[in-house]
Parts: sequence; C-alpha cells; structure tokens
Amino acid sequence: MMTTTSNALHTHRRHDLSDQTWLLLEPLLPGRRGVWGGVARDNRLFLNAVFWILRTGAPWRDLPPDYGDWKNTHRRFCRWRDKGVWAQLLEALVTEPDFEWLMIDATHIKVHPHAAGARGGNQAMGLTKGG
Repeated sequence: MMTTTSNALHTHRRHDLSDQTWLLLEPLLPGRRGVWGGVARDNRLFLNAVFWILRTGAPWRDLPPDYGDWKNTHRRFCRWRDKGVWAQLLEALVTEPDFEWLMIDATHIKVHPHAAGARGGNQAMGLTKGG
C-alpha cells in the first residue's frame, strides 16, 4: 500500500507520455538544461497533468495530487499559453503527425438524411421499442 506523502512516487498511468513521445517533445520545451532561463522542475510530469485534464475534461481542482499541485499546474499552463509555447509545439509537431492522439468531435459529423428521420427515412426512429 502506498502512503500519501509530498514526495510520493508518480504512478504511471495508461495515457501518460510514452518514452518515444517524450524524446520527441523534450527538445522543444522551455526550461530544459542548456537553454537560457531557469530549469523546469519536471516538464514530463507537467505535460502528463495537462493531457490528463484535457482528456478527462475535469476541472483543474480535480487534478490527481501525484501530478502536482493543481494551482501551479494551471498557472504554468496559462504562462505557456500566453508565451505561445503550445502553438509552437503544435507547429513543430504538425509536420509529421502520427495520429496517436487523433480525436473526432461528433458535433462535426453529419448524419445521412435518412438516418435523421427525413422524408422517406426511418420515421419511427424516435419511438420506443415496440412503439
């Protein structure tokens, strides 16, 4: 049983960044060693936290504690947004997509008129079974 401490080990979750993806992203991130400015504490953990929020749609306050403090994570997310870091990452990665994180928003998928109950289609679509 794992006890909860401030230094608790980060448990790997199914959708956390793979080592291969991390190697692709790491050189593009601010706060890395050898670049002007401060060295970020843990960019990989931060990215996993942001992706967890985006994937689940949960409020920032519900960020699991092993990803770090939600306030600091949100503040850093906003700083990166304001500095254009997210846009730069997207621009750098869009040239060679691997479609691993591809999502389709169902609000943009149109239904064929017959499936939507148009004249000549399935008029009983809205009725209950046996209706």
